[in-house]
Amino acid sequence: QVQLVESGGGLVQAGASLRLSCAASGRTLANYAIGWFRQAPGKEREFVGGIRWSSAATSLIDSLKGRFTISRDSAERTVYLQMNALNPEDTAVYYCAARLLVFTSRQSDYPYWGQGTQVAVSS
Repeated sequence: QVQLVESGGGLVQAGASLRLSCAASGRTLANYAIGWFRQAPGKEREFVGGIRWSSAATSLIDSLKGRFTISRDSAERTVYLQMNALNPEDTAVYYCAARLLVFTSRQSDYPYWGQGTQVAVSS
């Protein structure tokens, strides 16, 4: 079992930055990957990016490269989603999820999910 808790969301103005955290507890994370997803109002949940815990290798969807980055702190057992130059289209509930080995873009591949954290960006 892996438990995940997101934090760091909030209401910001366009152009601001936020750093979301995903704190993990439970099993050793060395064999896990963490994916970030988001769900905007009235839209389906979409994959944002992911990180492989063991190597810290990351990937982001093309539309977010250059603004978002993913990292992890092994000592804190926490994965971060740094979001810069936010715009209203980034408004969504952001979720982190965990699965063994490698991250994928499919929600159904992830057995463990956090509760989500709300990000709202005003224009």
